[in-house]
This record gives sequence, C-alpha cells and structure tokens, in this order.
Amino acid sequence: MESKIDALMSKMTLEEKIGQTVMYSSSMDITGPVLDKNYKNYIREGYVGAIFNATGAAYTRKLQKIAVEETRLGIPLLFGYDVIHGYKTIFPIPLAESCSWDLDLMEQTARTAAIECTAVGLHWTFAPMVDISRDARWGRISEGAGEDTYLASEIARVRVRGFQGDLADNNTVLACAKHFVAYGAAQSGRDYHTVDMSEVMLHNVYLPPFKAALDEGVSTFMTAFNELNGVPATGNKFLFDDILRKEWDFNGFVVTDYTSINEMIHHGYAKDLKHAGELAMNAGSDMDMQGGVYKNYMKQSIEEGKISIERLDEAVRDILRMKFKIGLFDDPYRYCDEVKEKNLVLNETHLELAREAARKSIVLLKNDDGILPISNTKKVALIGPLADDQSHILGSWAAHGHKNTDAIISVKEALDTRAIDYKYAKGCEIIGGDTSGFKEAIAIAEDSDVVVMVIGEAAHMSGEAASRTNIKLLRTPTGVDSRN
Repeated sequence: MESKIDALMSKMTLEEKIGQTVMYSSSMDITGPVLDKNYKNYIREGYVGAIFNATGAAYTRKLQKIAVEETRLGIPLLFGYDVIHGYKTIFPIPLAESCSWDLDLMEQTARTAAIECTAVGLHWTFAPMVDISRDARWGRISEGAGEDTYLASEIARVRVRGFQGDLADNNTVLACAKHFVAYGAAQSGRDYHTVDMSEVMLHNVYLPPFKAALDEGVSTFMTAFNELNGVPATGNKFLFDDILRKEWDFNGFVVTDYTSINEMIHHGYAKDLKHAGELAMNAGSDMDMQGGVYKNYMKQSIEEGKISIERLDEAVRDILRMKFKIGLFDDPYRYCDEVKEKNLVLNETHLELAREAARKSIVLLKNDDGILPISNTKKVALIGPLADDQSHILGSWAAHGHKNTDAIISVKEALDTRAIDYKYAKGCEIIGGDTSGFKEAIAIAEDSDVVVMVIGEAAHMSGEAASRTNIKLLRTPTGVDSRN
C-alpha cells in the first residue's frame, strides 16, 4: 500500500494534492448553512477528495464515476454521512442507548448502521460522538453518552468496533471520533461557545473517550467548533500535533467540522480565510469540510511558504491510506450495489434489533403499586402531542429514517395492536401556549384508570445549534415559545 501511495503521489500535481484535502456536500441533504452547488465540476477538475450528504447506490455510483473515469488520475472519492444512530433503521439516540449499559447491543446497532451505510454507497460515518457533557442544556448531549467518562469510553470502543470491524469486509465503514475536544463543555451549554479548562480536567474527563476510540483503531477524528483556552480546536496545534500525533501516535486523518476553518475568523483568532486555512493545516486539520478554504487559498499559502509541501504531503498520504484500506482503489464501486440496498436497508432483522434496543434503553424511574405492565382490563387515557407522532419520536440526526413512515410505529398505533381500551386526546402542541385542548384531555384522564402521557421535544429541539435556556416542561402564555 505504501509503495502504491508513493507512486501515485509522484504523479500528482500540487492542485491534485490539495484536492484530496477538500470535501464538499452534495445537494441531496442539507446539514449546514453553506452549500456550493458546483461540487460536480470540482470533482471533474480533481479538486475534491470526499463528498458528504450523498446517499443511495445509484447516486454515489454516478458521482464516483466522475472521479474515477473523468479525472486524470482517477482517484476515488470517499463518501461520508452523519449516521449517528442508524441510517434508515433508526435506533434510540445515543444518549438513550447508553442508558441500557448493554455494550454488545451498542456494537450490534453500530454494525447494523454500517451494513445499511455500505448498501447505499457510503464509506464513512461521522460517528461516534464521544463528547462528555455535563450540561443538559447543550443540544448535542443527545448524540453522546452523557456525563460519565468511564461509560463513554466503553461505548466509544464498541461503536468504533461495530462501525469498522475489519475494514476488508464489505459491510464496514470508516468511523470518526468527534468532536476533538471538549466541545461538550461549552459555557452555559451554548453550542460553538468558549471552553476554559485546566489540563487536569481535559486529560481526566474529556480526552479518555477519544483515546479509547483510538485504541480501538478509529480511522478519523473530527475537529470541534469550540475554542479551548483561547484557541479554536480546528487550529489548535496542542490538540492535534502534540496530543493526537506525537503522544497518541495517530496515523489516520483529521477532518474539520462543517466550515469550522472559516469560523475561526468569528472566534477572533484568524484575520481572514487564507490565514485560517494556514492555522488549520499547520495545526493538523487534514481535510476541510465544506469551507472551500483549502481549495481556494492553500496553493498561495504553499507558494508563500506559510504551509510546507511536506505538511500537505502528510495529509494527502493519510487520506489516500484510508481509501486504500477500505478497498476503493481495488473497486471504487464496491459499496454501490442497488441489489444490496434493496435487500439490506430497513429489513425485518434490522427493525427487530431496533425494537430490542428501544426496549433496553427505556428508563423506568418508578413503578408504584405495580402499575406496569398495563392490564387489558384497565381504562387508559392516551394524552400528549407525541402520542400519535411518526416523525419527532425518531429524535435528532435521524438520517433517512423519516423517509419511510410505514416503519415508524406511534404509541397510539401500538396501543391499537394490543386491544387496550383507551381514549385519546392530543391536549396541546409540542411548542406554544395554546391550552384549548386541555379540557378534553383532563376529561378523559378523570374517566380512566391509567394515564399514558407522551410528551417531550420536537426533533429539532435537540442536536446541533439547538441549545436550550430551559429544559423544563413548561405551560406558557399564548404566543410564547416554550423553548424560551
């Protein structure tokens, strides 16, 4: 493999090398505010090494064909996607799944997600998220294991193992430990915010899950949006050069988060995009996600001596190594199989595993007087805005799960199949101050033996850029958004 990489790099122009460090989003799925619709032309010009948000065997084959058959060197693309808790078969959000303490189960759900990923042309998942967070107002706490370093480290191991397995297999994907590091410690739980932390806290609480992922062989790391002690993570040489490379001997590659190079300007750390790109590359950020900074400015930075050609070569070599390891140089279309996509995605075996994961992830706080399980002889009131919901119950980052509602069973539909005597009232919406439905809900509750209340967040109320000032269930005056 190394000799093949040497031979390939000896043929590459400076522009082609820079291209391997560039990743753009396709227009199939939108997961951020910036979209450059010229990505297909960039692929043809050899200016792109990876694409994300492109899914489906047919579509990824189409894009891969451009890279392999229409460029000078035919270097295949890596296809990545945020498969956080399932691709189309959706498992409990990682925070819920961690409540099961069932490590074997979590390895199985990660492997199942990988099987579905590879069936739709994906090579790389931007997971697991192993950030420790101790402020529940931070919206992205839903994507990780919560506050406990030991549990998060054990989960990091099994999820990497589940996603990657043996990369020679046809049903495994590159895993990505994110977000390096201390993203979950942003002040006041505000996404993208400042982190001020001692090295003792960093090493004892926030770094161990990442080290566990590395020890399990994780292929890639993703930078964090936050700054750490005044330095944005994406341009933080202490994190990526000193710790990740020198201390931990990591030999995969580092990808930035979505336009996080560009955002170093907003942190007040970089004076312009060119400067931001220099800071990021020299700190150890090998691939630029969506920012276009490396594509547009790196050649000039190298010509001016601000980035060395040796540093660029290191990044390109690490990226090509992963493409070799996952078999793309042997068969760039190995994951573009429409027959596998039809047979493997959302099949009954996967759905049954999702049901098992859901059962094991449920947390029963109290069972006073043995009220559960509910007897068929009980009169039940089913109340709440999520009782008859087939969308929000999937949680945030549900990938393609929402695209097949036939597989999503609401609580109301489940009660229908159990022949339970119940009456239903929505009561209110998830957000807002309209209490006009309370009267009906109270009436059926008073006429019942048991009340099943199904309440909580809409999917967009947690996840990225969804931090909350208040996590309580609130009754608000009409017109006041309960997220306030």
